[in-house]
Amino acid sequence: MLKIGDKAPNFELKGYLKDKFKDYSFKDFKNKWIILFFYPNDFTFVCPTEISGLNDRIEDFRKLGAEVMGVSVDSIFAHKKWVEDLGGLDFPLLSDFHKRVSRDYHVLNEEEGTAMRGLFIIDPFGTIKHIVLSDKNVGRSVDETIRVLAALQTGKLCPVDWKPGESTLS
Repeated sequence: MLKIGDKAPNFELKGYLKDKFKDYSFKDFKNKWIILFFYPNDFTFVCPTEISGLNDRIEDFRKLGAEVMGVSVDSIFAHKKWVEDLGGLDFPLLSDFHKRVSRDYHVLNEEEGTAMRGLFIIDPFGTIKHIVLSDKNVGRSVDETIRVLAALQTGKLCPVDWKPGESTLS
């Protein structure tokens, strides 16, 4: 199981963004904060709410110097069709069709053959700083992801319910 402080496993996956298929690698995002989230499948019920929610706040992530990427075991062709159905996205969906990266990140549900609902915040040095694993029936909070990212970037102690601009602990 991956833990906070572990180096994030490398990945090389095909993805889809803005009418283009492209190869994506963890190495392409050196010196950036990364929000890497895994979800079970395209064309499901909870997943589009999360993906649309993240997309609605993409500028908030970018203001914090973070790149967002979604990963499922669906093909890049399924991603293309689904993104079109969603009305477009401003971050890539990556295809872990062979399930290697989901295994590397310990989010593969082997029995179902799909990724669990997992989210990783990775710092610019490739270190895992935050992990959230959720039941497939419950979507994650975009506000909480942004709050935790901002808190991590302070490098200080942040109390419960801390929000950007508030005092940290000394």
